[in-house]
Amino acid sequence: MKIYGIQFDSEWNNKEANFNLVSALIKKQVVHQNSLIILPEMFATGFCLDPESTTKNEPEGTEIFLSELAREMKSWVIGGMTYPAKEMGKAYNTAVTFDPNGQCISVYKKIYPIPILGEDKVHLKGKTIENLSIGSFNVTPAICYDLRFPELFRSALQSGTNLFVVLGCWPKSRINHWVTLLKARAIENQSYIVGVNRIGKDEDLEYGGRTMILTPQGEILADGKERQEIVEATIEDSLVNDWRAQFPAVREFIR
Repeated sequence: MKIYGIQFDSEWNNKEANFNLVSALIKKQVVHQNSLIILPEMFATGFCLDPESTTKNEPEGTEIFLSELAREMKSWVIGGMTYPAKEMGKAYNTAVTFDPNGQCISVYKKIYPIPILGEDKVHLKGKTIENLSIGSFNVTPAICYDLRFPELFRSALQSGTNLFVVLGCWPKSRINHWVTLLKARAIENQSYIVGVNRIGKDEDLEYGGRTMILTPQGEILADGKERQEIVEATIEDSLVNDWRAQFPAVREFIR
């Protein structure tokens, strides 16, 4: 399966501008049908912690864009967005997934909002780890700070996950942690992992990019560095199966 991670500089709280930029970038790319296209955490607004503005016209606004993108590209699409919550002044930081027919098949709610940035004050914690069937892969999405919690990934592994997708707004100041943790999660779970981060700056943070696609042995297939680009690679489920058979480190954790 082909993977396309879209790394770009989100314009602060300007959904229409970000939709247009993503559309322009993807239209320059030859996208194979039945691929997986991935956008960063909160791609349409940037890491804005104002639910009143980020959830305006949501979830319909961003979901319509992602649904149309999936149908047009005839591929799966995973993108980060802010989802309204029933509790006043609160929201969920989510990764939503659409199939090639444009149907929403999953809304994953970030389990670990980051306290150091005050996200836990406005974004409610999710409770459920997702496991999705995408092509020949079992996929679990995660969001940014989730990456620091190996137990989340190990729990997903027990449900059959062999591809992890991490959406990020990961700061440049800690980008070495991003790279190291992506490699660690791939190696310890003997699974592919795709980390899609943004670049650029917003009101508070500078972001480090390094969108990467890694093999189950932690080898980097593609790395976006700090460029605005679509990072792509081909992955094969047979590589996961072969490596797990040769070096059965996770055998006892798989049902």
